[in-house]
Amino acid sequence: QVQLVESGGGLVQAGGSLRLSCAASGRTFRSYAMGWFRQAPGEQREFVAAISWSGGSTYYADSVKGRFTISRDNAKNTVYLQMNSLKPEDTAVYYCAEPSLYGSRWESDYWGQGTQVTVSS
Repeated sequence: QVQLVESGGGLVQAGGSLRLSCAASGRTFRSYAMGWFRQAPGEQREFVAAISWSGGSTYYADSVKGRFTISRDNAKNTVYLQMNSLKPEDTAVYYCAEPSLYGSRWESDYWGQGTQVTVSS
């Protein structure tokens, strides 16, 4: 079973940047796609970004395209989410996941504990 531990969340002003990290253990990290989801208060958890096992393919929600960048380092079993030009509507708990693509929808059975990102206006 995979264990996922996020870090890097915090409070930032609108227009600022944050970099989230997710350290994975328990399975062969380099064999699986990895991703990030987020959940704002009162909202359902939503897909943010995903990256293929090799890092050769990346996928983004329209709301973050051009501002967020997902990457991975298979030697360190770590996936990253660089978030630039942050907006107040990006405020949420961000979860690392090991997702699979079902049709056009990303879903996951494995989640980290989440890290809070708060963007002030």
